[in-house]
Amino acid sequence: MSLLVVGSVALDSVETPFGKKEDVLGGSATFFSTSASFFNPVQLVAVVGEDFPEAHVQFLRARGVHLDGLTREKGRTFRWKGKYGFQLNEAQTLDTQLNVFQSFSPQLPESYRNAPYVFLGNIHPELQSQVLDQVKAPRLVAADTMNFWIQGTRDALLKTLKRVDLLFVNDAEIRQLSGEHNIVKAARAVLSMGPSRVVVKRGEYGALLFEREHIFACPAFPLEDVFDPTGAGDTFAGGFMGTLATADRFEPDILRRAMVMGSVMASFTVERFSLDRLRDLTRQEIHRRFSEFKRLTHFDDLGPLES
Repeated sequence: MSLLVVGSVALDSVETPFGKKEDVLGGSATFFSTSASFFNPVQLVAVVGEDFPEAHVQFLRARGVHLDGLTREKGRTFRWKGKYGFQLNEAQTLDTQLNVFQSFSPQLPESYRNAPYVFLGNIHPELQSQVLDQVKAPRLVAADTMNFWIQGTRDALLKTLKRVDLLFVNDAEIRQLSGEHNIVKAARAVLSMGPSRVVVKRGEYGALLFEREHIFACPAFPLEDVFDPTGAGDTFAGGFMGTLATADRFEPDILRRAMVMGSVMASFTVERFSLDRLRDLTRQEIHRRFSEFKRLTHFDDLGPLES
C-alpha cells in the first residue's frame, strides 16, 4: 500500500555533546520517508531550494521514495540549527531559516491522490487541510503538529484534527493542546477532538498509544550510544505507518506491532547523526532488533499467588 507524506526536507546543523555536523540532510518528511521506505512505497511532497545537493535527491530515490512531488524552487533550502545538552531530551533551536519553505503550497501529483495512507508532517494546519482537500479516499490519515501551531493557529489546527484519524504528539504538546496535565486525561480530551487514535512520543521513555477502548505502552529500546535524537519522532512515525500500511489492518495486535516497530526504527536513527545510520541499515538488522525488543518486554501471565 502506498504511503503519502507531506512535510519538510531540510538542511540541518546539529551539535550534541558527541560531535557537530553542518548542513546535513534533515526535515520531517525526509526522516519519515526514509524510515517508511523499508516497508512500503513512499510518495513525497516537499520543496527544496537551488542549493539542495543532488546527492540527497539520489539517496531518497535509491530508497525507493517517489519524488514526483518534490519541487525545486529558486532560493535557499529550509535550514534548521540546533544544539542538545547531555540530557538529549530537547533541542535548543539556535536558528531557523524557512527560505523556500515559507511559501510552500503542497500540490499533489495526480498519481498521489489515491494514496490509501497519508501522513501530514509538522506543517501549518491550513496546509495540512489543503492536502486533505486533494486526496480522494484515504483509509487512514495521520498528522503531526508542534507547540508553535498549537499556540498560534489553534482554530485551524482544531479544524484539521476533525479530519485526522491518528495524531502524533509529544507529552508536552498533548498537555498544551488539551489543557490537561495528566497524560491519560490529555489523550482522552484529544480523542474527543476528532482523531480515533493518539500516539504520545516520550523520547527515551518510549511512547503511548491511546484509543477509546485501548491503551498500549511501548518502552524505548535501551542503547549504549545515542549521538543525535534529531528526527527520531518522524522516524518513529515512519516505522509505525509503514507497518500499518503493510498490514492494511488496524486491529490492536497490528497497532502494537506498529508501536514497537516505530521504536525500533527510532533507535537506529539516534545512533548516528542525520540519516547516516539509516543509510546502511538492513532489513535483517531491523528484524533482529525487533526480536530483541520482544525478548526485552516479554513476560508470562501471573500464576496463583501463594498465601
